[in-house]
Amino acid sequence: MLVRSSHGRGRATVTHAVVVIFLEFFAWGLLTTPMLTVLHETFPQHTFLMNGLVQGVKGFLSFLSAPLIGALSDIWGRKSFLLMTVFFTCAPIPFMRISPWWYFALISVSGVFSVTFSVIFAYVADITEEQERSTAYGLVSATFAASLVTSPAIGAYLSAQYGDSLVVLIATVIAVTDIAFVFFVVPESLPDKMRLTTWGFPLSWEQADPFASLRRVGKDTTVLLICVTVFLSYLPEAGQYSSFFLYLRQVIEFSPAAIAAFIAMVGILSIIAQTLFLGVLMRTIGNKNTVLLGLGFQIFQLAWYGFGSEPWMMWAAGTVAAMSSITFPAVSALVSHSASPDQQGVAQGMITGIRGLCNGLGPALYGFIFYLFNVELIDLQPVAGRPSPSTKALIPGPPFLFGACAVVLALLVAVFIPTSRRLPDAKTGSANKSSNGSAAHAQGGGPLTTPTSDAEDIEPLLQDSSM
Repeated sequence: MLVRSSHGRGRATVTHAVVVIFLEFFAWGLLTTPMLTVLHETFPQHTFLMNGLVQGVKGFLSFLSAPLIGALSDIWGRKSFLLMTVFFTCAPIPFMRISPWWYFALISVSGVFSVTFSVIFAYVADITEEQERSTAYGLVSATFAASLVTSPAIGAYLSAQYGDSLVVLIATVIAVTDIAFVFFVVPESLPDKMRLTTWGFPLSWEQADPFASLRRVGKDTTVLLICVTVFLSYLPEAGQYSSFFLYLRQVIEFSPAAIAAFIAMVGILSIIAQTLFLGVLMRTIGNKNTVLLGLGFQIFQLAWYGFGSEPWMMWAAGTVAAMSSITFPAVSALVSHSASPDQQGVAQGMITGIRGLCNGLGPALYGFIFYLFNVELIDLQPVAGRPSPSTKALIPGPPFLFGACAVVLALLVAVFIPTSRRLPDAKTGSANKSSNGSAAHAQGGGPLTTPTSDAEDIEPLLQDSSM
């Protein structure tokens, strides 16, 4: 199934993806506890709101850059853009101790290159057969969860024993190791005949235009339904990622150890869901029904978060959250099955662009809703007997209830997604690419069900741009 790449060492495999994903998110997971401290110290007033704005700027920049990065990776190969996304995503880490203001500034602007999802799933499509792709996507997502199972607990322990500086140093070393691994070990996944060998290839504004994917949405019913589903389901997820640990610490009064244990539990269950259940579900009930099932779990999870006011409720909802993690791998598989081999980067970039837009709107929206309901990070160390501002509220977590309503709409939209439908040509410059010698493989966008053997090669990296 795999072919030997002319770049890197040997063949690009899922193993390369697993290592890169694990190292990057292990480094960021170590910083979970120090991040809460630095965030509160830097923005003592309106912490939720400022956190939402920082993550919002990052997400909006990801939305602007995702189509361009995806199109360029189709032309020049995946490895160089994988290296770029890993480097710029990890660049803010050492600045957590050097200068918190620079740290948050770099997090914001790093969104320009924090679009690894599009590169990753394009890698998966490069090397996998159609029937194997959903399982591979589940493995990539499970690796992301696995990297966060132990790292927050380790980071919290090291921070308590030796201080935040050591944790930041270790995270920096791991990030540098990850960058070196990509540079020296990870092979190129895109076959030579599918990518341009010169950097002089002209790129049109249509390919780089971040709003082009949005304009394409209205031209095809299937694309429209998929993108609306992704937008409505990922908007609350992006907001949740940006503020949930703060919410557990402030409103539910979780200790740092409890937060680390919560992340570990959800991570382990997510691994099980995405490695065991996802493949079985895709084979038995199909791609579309798997998406619908994941959205159903997400609605239940968000509603529970919204109405839950006790720690045990958060733990129970966390188990449901693990099952909802199957949604995006299933959506990505649906998109990749429908795009031709030479358009995987653009197709995944289109979905990543929508997710990037959510990463901009979601955190800002959640931060604003928390602000409206006067939920603030008053004290990192809960005081005995101090009532939480939201404890007596009928709805302790208003943003999560809003998110549940959005996912209900996503579920209703997803019901109308066709079960088998090939996406239209998403690459506006495909004619130019043909004239430069790569049309031999594109063949006008032949079905993905019969890829040639030398189109197979992978080396993904799962990047959650909310990090």
